[in-house]
Amino acid sequence: MDKCIKSLDLLVDETAKMLLSLLRERGLTVAFAESCTGGLCASRVTAVPGSSEAVLGGVVSYANSVKSGVLGVREETLSSFGAVSVETAYEMAEGVRRLTGADICVSVSGIAGPGGGSAEKPVGTVCFGVASPLGAFSDIQHFDSTLSRGEIRRLASDHALTLAANAAKKAGDNNA
Repeated sequence: MDKCIKSLDLLVDETAKMLLSLLRERGLTVAFAESCTGGLCASRVTAVPGSSEAVLGGVVSYANSVKSGVLGVREETLSSFGAVSVETAYEMAEGVRRLTGADICVSVSGIAGPGGGSAEKPVGTVCFGVASPLGAFSDIQHFDSTLSRGEIRRLASDHALTLAANAAKKAGDNNA
């Protein structure tokens, strides 16, 4: 049991601490809509003591039915562009913002592997969405397809937390 508890302490990382610090300084809140990361973004941030001051919640929307039914991603978006698309990620971020009321909302949807990729969307393709008081945007990253599933998920969560931090900086600067 002690070994398990000690390993959980390792989950408190500098990226999550930095994000939480920015959110607290600026009086902002955050929420996540996660598919391929399966809650890893929210888990990393909530591992930091005091995270309840800024984290409102999140949705693990692995299934398209949750993306549409809970987050409000349009069926047309899913059928036209797929679950792994900048369009879907954009709508996921806006959906979790409507759902939670958080200031900064980040979404992640991708192909972590080892299977599931295609020529058009190979393993390592991950799409992100960010919704904040300044508007919404989406982003796509292509991580090395030879990496393990865990490594791709970790890199995707790193990028998502960095996007959240950048949005918090911009939103906070705009309020100053």
